[in-house]
Amino acid sequence: MIIISSREFRDKQKNYLDKVDEGVELLIRRGKDRSYRIVPVKEDDTLMSKEEFFAKIDRSLQEIEEGKFTRISGKKELQEFLDNL
Repeated sequence: MIIISSREFRDKQKNYLDKVDEGVELLIRRGKDRSYRIVPVKEDDTLMSKEEFFAKIDRSLQEIEEGKFTRISGKKELQEFLDNL
């Protein structure tokens, strides 16, 4: 892990982002009480706010109540379902 100041990060941003891409964990300290961890966004990461996340859950629960779901009872059914997505 590399721990640097926000000023150091600002001055050498490209170098530090390259390190993160190589798998090095980076912690940026800002003042006495604030720190930030920099991690790369991966292809399968889902980026949404907490509000969006809970709204999606609420919509899904509503769809279940309305009968809009697929019941899967085994590996074979699961594989067939996934193959048809």
